[in-house]
Amino acid sequence: MSAPVPTPPHGGALVVDEAAPALPRQEEVLTEEALAFLGELHRRFTPRRDALLVRRAERRAEIARTARLDFLPETASIRADDSWRVAPAPPALEDRRVEITGPTDRRMTVNALNSGARVWLADFEDASSPTWENVVLGQLNLIDAHRRTIDFTDERTGKSYALRPDAELATAVVRPRGWHLDERRLRDREDGSPVPGALVDFGLYFFHNARRLLEAGRGPYFYLPKTESHLEARLWNDVFVFAQERLGIPHGTVRATVLIETITAAFEMEEILYELREHASGLNAGRWDYLFSLIKNFRTAGPEFVLPDRNAVTMTAPFMRAYTELLVRTCHRRGAHAIGGMAAFIPSRRDAEVNRVAFEKVRADKDREARDGFDGSWVAHPDLVPIARESFDAVLGDRPHQKDRLREDVRVTAGDLLAVGSLDARPTRAGLVNAVRVGIRYIEAWLRGQGAVAIFHLMEDAATAEISRSQIWQWVHAGVVLDDGAKVTAELVREVAAADLKAVRADLGADVFAAGAWQEAHDLLLRVALDEDYAEFLTLPAYEHLTG
Repeated sequence: MSAPVPTPPHGGALVVDEAAPALPRQEEVLTEEALAFLGELHRRFTPRRDALLVRRAERRAEIARTARLDFLPETASIRADDSWRVAPAPPALEDRRVEITGPTDRRMTVNALNSGARVWLADFEDASSPTWENVVLGQLNLIDAHRRTIDFTDERTGKSYALRPDAELATAVVRPRGWHLDERRLRDREDGSPVPGALVDFGLYFFHNARRLLEAGRGPYFYLPKTESHLEARLWNDVFVFAQERLGIPHGTVRATVLIETITAAFEMEEILYELREHASGLNAGRWDYLFSLIKNFRTAGPEFVLPDRNAVTMTAPFMRAYTELLVRTCHRRGAHAIGGMAAFIPSRRDAEVNRVAFEKVRADKDREARDGFDGSWVAHPDLVPIARESFDAVLGDRPHQKDRLREDVRVTAGDLLAVGSLDARPTRAGLVNAVRVGIRYIEAWLRGQGAVAIFHLMEDAATAEISRSQIWQWVHAGVVLDDGAKVTAELVREVAAADLKAVRADLGADVFAAGAWQEAHDLLLRVALDEDYAEFLTLPAYEHLTG
């Protein structure tokens, strides 16, 4: 570990690693009081986080051993009790029909708030590479945004960006990093332990903005990613309670929407809402991370759990329909919002036909979600906001949501959620090539500090790379035979990756290629896709490159 830099005498329990670069205006974020608050969160809650990560590993080992997963018998009484509801939504989160997602860089912050979406998911997680610059300056951008002093000028184009003075801005909902990621640049002064990234992202945002947001008629709102159990939701609830008490913020001010993007969380939706019921706002259906989690947990469970190409697994697949319909049913039964998945298409400025086809798919997807009972959905680009809004306007009209649609017709069993083998599609050569190409391109950008990456007309984030490398790993270990008769082997994957790297070098030219992180990305993809020991998250070894 690098030696810490000096901190003020009353700076609390944390120190900033000396390897962290000095950043403009970082003193406005890393104040003595803010670091002291983070230190309290770290000392109080990190031991519980550590224990829950151990429990995750034990549970995955049990699933791998039995190839089974079911609803928890010990929490059946919570599921059977019709009397409880989550807290009523605050006015700023009553209407969530369109939400735009993206990282917290300065331009995205301005564009997202101006986008016309009801909500902006300000992302420190999958759409953000956790460089020190992105962690600290992302917080600074949010502080400036809530002060309404943020602006930005693109040095390359000269174009200026600023908040529209008379417009209603999107409500910011911050997504901190998952429980599994640490922030190595902030450490405990006494034992040198790193602070969980989740506590850093939550704590800095809450500390600097909670009071100002209350004064503006809003509040500190969060999306909680990668949750795997109701016990992890209980930990978040205890963090919220402590933070509110510590800073004198009224109890229940925090609101959290939980992404049901792990297969284990899908079996604990009601319990998760119950644990967070005084702070819960809703649940979200996250497609790519959900498939990634399914593969991760059942990757060695047999051929019935081998997924075809990721683009062949649509939200209309029976097991995905079971997951989303159960989510709507659960949310509305408990008075919570049900938020749909991502429309990741990035409009082309040069190809009208590409746009026409993609817009039709986006519209069909959002129409389906609105008809199924979702109260809102995600888009990745401002041009998609009107399309999603039209779909939900057609169903909601002037109503802010459709929580009155209880979907009592929905009956979902454990078998329904796990019926992966019901798909007719099979893995293809094109699917393997796409997984390699997307994986290399995304990891290369991530290593350069970019977490939201436009690849082949789609806005990709870390979840995309996770499912790409996980499918490769599963296909190799299952001995999958592709549509052209080729068996997926480590040798074949290396051949595809080498060919792609050669094509990238030829396309970019030697100098541009060398200036990027292409070889590093190629090597890292092969490591996490082909190593015998499956890496829990590819961002864990990738983070070693950022901080090593």
